[in-house]
Amino acid sequence: MNTFSQIFKFPKSFLISIILITLFIGSSLVSSQQPKAAREIIFKGNNYGKLYNQGKLRTYYLYIPKSYNSQRSMPLVLVFHGDDSNGKSISQVTRFNQLAEQEGFIVVYPDALNQTWSLRANSTEKVDDVLFISSLIQHLQQELNIDSHKIYATGFSRGAILTQALACKLSNQIAGFASVAGSLPVRLKPNCQPQTSISMLMINGTNDHDVLYEGDDHTQRGALMSISDMVDFWRSHDQCTSSLRSSEFSSDQVEDSIYTGCTNNSEVWQVAVINGGHFWPGGASTDDNLNKFNAKLGLNASQTIWDFFQRHSLPVNRQ
Repeated sequence: MNTFSQIFKFPKSFLISIILITLFIGSSLVSSQQPKAAREIIFKGNNYGKLYNQGKLRTYYLYIPKSYNSQRSMPLVLVFHGDDSNGKSISQVTRFNQLAEQEGFIVVYPDALNQTWSLRANSTEKVDDVLFISSLIQHLQQELNIDSHKIYATGFSRGAILTQALACKLSNQIAGFASVAGSLPVRLKPNCQPQTSISMLMINGTNDHDVLYEGDDHTQRGALMSISDMVDFWRSHDQCTSSLRSSEFSSDQVEDSIYTGCTNNSEVWQVAVINGGHFWPGGASTDDNLNKFNAKLGLNASQTIWDFFQRHSLPVNRQ
C-alpha cells in the first residue's frame, strides 16, 4: 500500500516539519484566547504601568503585597497625590505600601498630567480625570483579581479634591472615600447627586493655609466649601440621624465626630487636627518640626483611613 509520502513523494523530514508548525499555530491560537491577565506575569512588590485614555498616555505606580494570590480577590486602594507631586512621592509620604503588605490589599498611585488633577474636560489638558480613574479601575480589574466590592479612594490636597469629585460621580465603582486636607469644590455641589449613599472620611487641619477650614476662594483650584459645610453636605445626602463624638484619639489636638444612622449603613466621619496645617497626619516628612508635631499628635491618617475602609463595601446591586 502506498503511503501519503510515497504518492506525493514528500520526504519524511518535510512532513514532520508540517506537523510541528501545525501544532505551534494551534497552541498559539489557544493562548491568544485566554484572558490577558492570565497570560501576564504579575510581579509582587513595586510595579509601574501605563494606559492610553482620552488620547493621552497615563502612568501609575502600583504596589502588590506578597500575599497576593491570583485565585483570590483582594481590595484595591487608590491614592491621589497633591499638586507638584506624583504617585511615587505620595506613596513615600503615606506609607501605604507598608500597610498594604501588613493588611493584604493592592494600592495604586496614579500620576496626574503636569502634576495637577483635572476635573473637567475643558481644562488646559482637555482631560477629565474622573473618566481616567474609572478607566484605570477597569484596566486594573482586567490585570489583577480585585474585589469589585472593595475598591476605595483617598487623596491629599488636590488629590483630596479629586476624591470628593469621585464620590459625586463614581459611587457605583468605589465603596468608600477619604479626603485629607481637601474639600468639595463649590461648583460641583449643585451637580453632586450620587444615586447611592456615600461613606466619607474627612481629615483637615484647622490652621491649613492652602485649604482653609472656613472655606477657600483660591482662584487656581476654584472656590472650596468650608469644612463644616462639606460635612453637612454628606450628612444630608446620607440622611444621617445621629452623631457620636469618638474617643478613639487620646490627643487633645484631635477632635472627631462620627455620624451614624445613615442610609444603607453608610458613615460620615470628620477628623479635625487642632492647629494642624496642610499635611498628611502621621506621614513621612523631611521637616523636623512636622515630625515632632506628628509624634505628639498620635494620629496615623493612613491606618485610620484603612480602618474606615474596612467597615464598608459595595452591595451587590451597586455593580
